[in-house]
Amino acid sequence: MKSGFILAAVCLALASAPLAAAQLYQWKDAQGRTVYSDQPPPPSIRNSQQKSFKGSFIEIGESYTLKSAREKNPVTLYASACGAPCDQARQLLTERGIPFSSKDPQASPEAQAELQKLTGQLRVPVLVVGSDKIDGFETGQWQAMLDKAGYPKSRPPGSPAAAQAPAAAQPPAAPPTGAPPAP
Repeated sequence: MKSGFILAAVCLALASAPLAAAQLYQWKDAQGRTVYSDQPPPPSIRNSQQKSFKGSFIEIGESYTLKSAREKNPVTLYASACGAPCDQARQLLTERGIPFSSKDPQASPEAQAELQKLTGQLRVPVLVVGSDKIDGFETGQWQAMLDKAGYPKSRPPGSPAAAQAPAAAQPPAAPPTGAPPAP
């Protein structure tokens, strides 16, 4: 139990260290035990190794749960400019922080052939999670499929969004100089 606490403390210290390159030294002490330290060994040590590493051993980006789900059950969204269903499909995946590949059957003959083979039709959106698929968008079904595949229920705080939100509408342009303002 004590070694687990020490390991956790070391990991925490490494995770909070700056991401610049750091030095790690390895050597055998007088009793033959292997020693790792960020400090150089004593001058009496002859066979030491100096190693460089960048960052921490703890992955800061993708969580283990998300990475595991993505590797076991990759997500593909077949969608086009079909309006609300396709927009809501993209929004659900983005808000939940699900990494997905997007294929547009209207823009790509390859995607069109894949979708035809997969579903026997060309209607979108279609969600593919691993070997499972759902034709059409229904929030509850999509959430359940993503849960079953092991994806986290929400995006971790501070993680980047998978897609940009649509740009806000621009205000009308100012009337030309010398023209009366619009009523």
